[in-house]
Amino acid sequence: MIGGMVVLLMLAGCTTGAEFSVKDAGFDKVKDKTSVLSKETVWVQSRAQAEKTEARVKTLLAASKTLDAETAVQIALLNNKGLQAAYADLGDAGADVWQSTMFVNPTVSVGLTGIGTPGLEAYRAIEGILAVNLLALATREKTIKAAKVRFEQAQLNAALKTLELAASTRRAWINAVAARESVVQLGQAQVATDAASELAQELGKAGSMTKASQAREHAFNAELAGQAAQARLAERLAKEELTRMMGLWGNDVAYKLPNRLPSLPKKLITTNVIEALALANRVDLQIAKLELEANARTYGLTEATRFVTDLEIVAGFETEREREDGKIKKETTHSKELEFVIPIFDSGKARLRKAELAYMRAANQLAEKAVNVRSESRSAYEAYRSSHDIARLYRNSLVPLRTTIEQQSLLTYNGMITNTFELLADTRDKINAQQLAINAKRDFWLAAANLTTAIYGGGAGTAPAEIASAAPSSAPGGH
Repeated sequence: MIGGMVVLLMLAGCTTGAEFSVKDAGFDKVKDKTSVLSKETVWVQSRAQAEKTEARVKTLLAASKTLDAETAVQIALLNNKGLQAAYADLGDAGADVWQSTMFVNPTVSVGLTGIGTPGLEAYRAIEGILAVNLLALATREKTIKAAKVRFEQAQLNAALKTLELAASTRRAWINAVAARESVVQLGQAQVATDAASELAQELGKAGSMTKASQAREHAFNAELAGQAAQARLAERLAKEELTRMMGLWGNDVAYKLPNRLPSLPKKLITTNVIEALALANRVDLQIAKLELEANARTYGLTEATRFVTDLEIVAGFETEREREDGKIKKETTHSKELEFVIPIFDSGKARLRKAELAYMRAANQLAEKAVNVRSESRSAYEAYRSSHDIARLYRNSLVPLRTTIEQQSLLTYNGMITNTFELLADTRDKINAQQLAINAKRDFWLAAANLTTAIYGGGAGTAPAEIASAAPSSAPGGH
């Protein structure tokens, strides 16, 4: 009887967990979902892989005189330990599916009675019992399917974490280089104002400039020095954020960044199906769909176990030994039992209701996510196009006009037509225009990065509405 039950268990299903027992189970799908990045992704799970990855990172750093955005993203994907921790969650889900493919271990018990009974050498009776959970066996296929859905979710979550890290690193690079460009621009302006301040001091000694005019020159120079110091601090902090994203430390943090952001592109992405692209490609939307499927499968599993939550079949035997006429005789009897919980108090309605609510929650969350994805894609595209127009306006119109005004003001100042205050005001306006142009270019490249995340996923940066309402930074003393 017991042998027959063991054979039945062995033949009850054919699904195995071999495909989930490998270390990088499911990682190929992560690579496929993140192929839009055109970057190498690695799940480091051994010392050899870690050493190879570390050498790759050092090679990338050594090959870059100045670190560009693409190299920064590649280093982050290889070296960020938080991403590796997220990949471990994928391994957990794979192990769960692997576990679900295994049969529930039967319970075996063996007992001896009458130990030391007079007339018998060792014991009077031996009893054995084999208990098998029939409910786990009956719902096994459903359990495996539910675990596989969760595994698919884990794959998409790992892909989403990869996209998020890539997007965050790209934004950090943009902010760091923009801060660097501001430092360079303000440094150039300060060289000119330092010379003007020194000239004003010499003219004051010669009696050719009033004390008020000298004070204006010195005050403007001091204000600009303060702004330059703030810009240098912002640059250091922005670079540190990028360094964290790339997971660098020690001597590796000595990398250099370009002095300016790339120029605005001549051609923009043009599409009238931005919503369709987002709905087809957003990884977080696919995760929400799988959440609904997982809850649907769980709901079915709950119905299957609603009334009986613990059902076991127990088979056993008992062999008794007796001494008769100087000989030991054995007699074996078999027994079969069915054990289950009687649903007198708990009929399973509460568990069924919770399953229904979980399904309804997932359905509404999926509908909300679809609406949000549509809106986010439209907003991201509008920010992308509009920020390009704004950046072009500053670059092509405002900065050249302010430069011309300053040049003409300098000519009239040298001809004693305008005073020092007017010249300083025009210089302030030019510096302010240059800073606005840098910020506008930064906002465009951030909008371009956000457009990619709006289509494929990876988390939004600064919302377009926040960018539009942000007050432009002004040079000291601006008006």
